[in-house]
Amino acid sequence: MFGTLHLPLFLLSGFLLNITPGQDTLYIVGRSWAQGRRAGLLSALGISCGCVVHTCAAAFGLSAILATSAYAFTAIKLAGAAYLVYLGVRMWIERPMGETNAAEFKPAASWGIFRDGLLTNVLNPKVALFFLAFLPQFVDPAAESKVAAFLFLGSMFIATGTLWCVVLVFAAAAISRRVRAGDSAATILRRATGTVFIGLGVKLAVTR
Repeated sequence: MFGTLHLPLFLLSGFLLNITPGQDTLYIVGRSWAQGRRAGLLSALGISCGCVVHTCAAAFGLSAILATSAYAFTAIKLAGAAYLVYLGVRMWIERPMGETNAAEFKPAASWGIFRDGLLTNVLNPKVALFFLAFLPQFVDPAAESKVAAFLFLGSMFIATGTLWCVVLVFAAAAISRRVRAGDSAATILRRATGTVFIGLGVKLAVTR
């Protein structure tokens, strides 16, 4: 179908990869736990859109630059790591929602949460290399349009991944509501999430 090979195996492999905890999983769970279902869903949407960028890059050959240029890989990796650390520090120092004008803050918050999810995914070169290494294994060498095959496989992977992310969001948000009690608990949750983000950024920066 669409110039692909072993589609059932691809779907099974993609599902197993999606449910394996990784940076995106921790990011979505952290957002949902600290800021609720809405923030988790916006984060998941941002990460899914980031995967769309990586799929298109792999389909059109742009990710090959990361595979062949150590400088490009290092630059993007450090940019992604710095952004995660920035998000973590911001969650440590920002004021609780109750201390801001919620009517003015909500629109900016929606875009900001989506943007953060998008950038944490796009600025992770390992995701780009994953798409570049994983998808070609299921593309028929004789396919008339390898770009179409890449895009089809990428869309399948993203669709199953997004569904799993939604499950994570609802589960994390539900558990969070049960344990959250007052501003002090909310602050603890937010700072714990910030600590996770800082740890992810440091891990991304030092991992080769």
